[in-house]
Amino acid sequence: MDLQPYVPVILFILVGAAVGVAPQVIGFVFGPNRPDVEKNSPYECGFEAFEDARMKFGVRYYLVAILFILFDLEIAFLFPWAVALRDIGTSGFLAMMLFLAILVVGFAYEWKKGALNWE
Repeated sequence: MDLQPYVPVILFILVGAAVGVAPQVIGFVFGPNRPDVEKNSPYECGFEAFEDARMKFGVRYYLVAILFILFDLEIAFLFPWAVALRDIGTSGFLAMMLFLAILVVGFAYEWKKGALNWE
């Protein structure tokens, strides 16, 4: 069995793991360790907590978060489309224009309904 074609993939995985793990290990080994009462407190925002950490958030917060994720993922489809635009031809271009039209209609609907207003 010839594993030669998989060498770049294995190398990519190893370099990615090293880039992710090495800074954490270096920081843990060489970083200063001077704990005090303030650093070990659960809140470092400058004032004492005034409510329970497990309080319920409003529905608006979740709505805006879901809309952000939705539009962020839809916009991510534009990058591979732009790279492959010459190869996919007119049908691919028209399909993406339809996709973007649906995206714009959804965005306009959300805007009109006030889903993007933060009160």
